[in-house]
Amino acid sequence: MSSRLAAVAIDAHDTEKVAAFWCAVLGWHVVDREEDGITIGPADGAWPRIDVFAVPEPKTTKNRLHFDLRAEDRSTADELRRLESLGARRVDVGQSPDVTWVVLADPEGNEFCLLSGR
Repeated sequence: MSSRLAAVAIDAHDTEKVAAFWCAVLGWHVVDREEDGITIGPADGAWPRIDVFAVPEPKTTKNRLHFDLRAEDRSTADELRRLESLGARRVDVGQSPDVTWVVLADPEGNEFCLLSGR
């Protein structure tokens, strides 16, 4: 038997803000709330989930692990506008100007990518 990815953890100062952002981005909801963090996941109970944990220190460097998103029911340009309206912002992590994806950051600076359409 192999392992299964159960959750991805995100460190945050404002767990509520970061969890709300990712719920809005993914169409997920809060699954569990504890003193030190919030778990979000799909409404159907599927895995994996995202755990947003409170930490005292600020983010200081580029993430070594990040999400790659792809628009499901709209154009990439429309999805980019939606993500920015939710609080995402474009960031430069050293990507070349001719890449086919957009690098963004969540409200606390955690990078993720929006990939171009299939």
